[in-house]
Amino acid sequence: MSGGMHAARPKISHERPVIRQLDEAAANRIAAGEVVERPASAVKELVENALDAGARRVTIAYADGGKTLIRVSDDGHGMAPEDLPLALSRHATSKIDGSDLLNIHTFGFRGEALPSLGAVGRLSIISRTDGQEGAQITVTSGRIGAVKPCAANRGTQVELCDLFRATPARLKFLRSDRAEAQAIADCVKRLAMAEPFVSFTLTDVSGGESRDILRLEGEQGDLFDALEARLARLLGRDFTANALRIDAQRDDLHLTGHAALPTYSRGAAVAQFFFVNGRPVRDKLLIGALRAAYSDFLARDRHPAAVLFLNCPPELVDVNVHPAKAEVRFRDPGLARGLVVSGLRHALAEAGHRASSTVADATLGALRPEVTGPRVYQMDLSARGHSGYTHPGHTGAGAIAQSYTAQAPAFGEAPAAFDGPTPSARIEPETGPTDAPLGAARAQVHENYIIAQTSDGIVIVDQHAAHERLVYEKFKRQMAENGVPAQALLIPEIVPLSGGDAARLLAHADELARMGLTVEPFGGDAVAVRETPAALGTINAEALLRDILDELADLGQSQNLTTRLDAVLSRMACHGSIRSGRQMRADEMNALLREMEATPHSGQCNHGRPTYVALKLADIEKLFGRR
Repeated sequence: MSGGMHAARPKISHERPVIRQLDEAAANRIAAGEVVERPASAVKELVENALDAGARRVTIAYADGGKTLIRVSDDGHGMAPEDLPLALSRHATSKIDGSDLLNIHTFGFRGEALPSLGAVGRLSIISRTDGQEGAQITVTSGRIGAVKPCAANRGTQVELCDLFRATPARLKFLRSDRAEAQAIADCVKRLAMAEPFVSFTLTDVSGGESRDILRLEGEQGDLFDALEARLARLLGRDFTANALRIDAQRDDLHLTGHAALPTYSRGAAVAQFFFVNGRPVRDKLLIGALRAAYSDFLARDRHPAAVLFLNCPPELVDVNVHPAKAEVRFRDPGLARGLVVSGLRHALAEAGHRASSTVADATLGALRPEVTGPRVYQMDLSARGHSGYTHPGHTGAGAIAQSYTAQAPAFGEAPAAFDGPTPSARIEPETGPTDAPLGAARAQVHENYIIAQTSDGIVIVDQHAAHERLVYEKFKRQMAENGVPAQALLIPEIVPLSGGDAARLLAHADELARMGLTVEPFGGDAVAVRETPAALGTINAEALLRDILDELADLGQSQNLTTRLDAVLSRMACHGSIRSGRQMRADEMNALLREMEATPHSGQCNHGRPTYVALKLADIEKLFGRR
């Protein structure tokens, strides 16, 4: 049996292993495996070094997705010739003195990036600081050359060639050149968001040709204006036009940034960016907080868009928990999560009934006629007396007349029967205020859509979706004021759990009790469920507890019970709202519009879809070629 076990576990030796000290080159290659995962990781480390050096302009060039060349140039402080060999030594840095690993104000602090890069490729550094001559040093697969004088401008240029040449097996795990280039661009964009006052240029020099991928000039103005201008360039003006400014504070934590309206949602979590003390991070606590803040406004398959900066004293967050510094750990994670959720929800509530402008843009796009054939211009028509403007995409007047003549019945014949659905519309007199945000109701079409006239356009409202949201918000207010009604179980349900799960669940017993779920210890590691929320009816208490435990383990806080209760309220609101097909009087329609204006979140239904579309008169006139 021992022989079989040994064959199954070949790494276990019967001989006593010998402990040996790895040489510095091997240690650097191992460290590089943690710090430099792919070319984008190398770009990140080098650009962060440039920013730490006070650079106002950073230029990045790469070839073949960064596999053969990465060059980062900056106009920062630079390095003296005698500092260059030290910069290539592990754990040598100018950013901290080693006495306090919590008081960190820079991107880098470990002194591992340059020696790690030099261990896996050919690295060259050219640098000059004020008052000294420029110098150059090279390192190839860990072997450091001599410092040589070199002509250079103030600042530093780091060139990395043949990444992973010292560890060729690593190259096999890289993705295509295009995928690696995209990762580099994403990395630079995140750093550009963190530093809106710095200019960035990203260039692809593959194949001997130079192609600018990204060119960003440093922004001007205060931090909010500079950040908004930078985000408009990186994420598009649609994002900034439909994003809310976030500015919230709790104790020593300060949350700023931009978060998009729920109706400006995405099909994937590709527009979510988090920064802690200016450092780009991918932290599951912050991702969960963002999801929780929008959970009441978006369907499960939609994702919010946001750029959020969380700033706090350095001693309240540990940035030394991940080799690539992509994750952080807060001293009080509940405080950080609560600030993100409350700050976003407060901003969304202040947005009131506002919906994203992209809804109107999509509507106008749908209204524009498609060009199905060659354009016919008025000057080309044979009919006399026709002159003037023809909207692009419209058929000419002659073609319209010919089409009508072909379809019109001959004199004396009965008109053909109309096969389409019977139109239904009622026009109402103007009785409401047209200067109100949602205007005055003028018509109801197809017993579901309210047409309102505003001072500068029209508004189309989905009466069922709008009223559903209003009823839902009313139910939520009532629950917040009166609490969650609980129903006592005739026989408490005993749920066996592990010791750790039971302790974790009971630590949140008070919070669960406020939501109508009463959980008590029941000897050993079991818990007893004595009350459940009445609105949920008959439920599987054990399945509910295990779902809550999964969230507690993942996020540190559970929204499962709240989500279930909200789903019940949403269903109740759907059944209690104005149904499609119901005719509404003018006073009823205007009352609905006024209530929408006064109710937060009424711009989207319970599933994140818009409840109304606002069209400007100028845009409507463009459809008809009047402008």
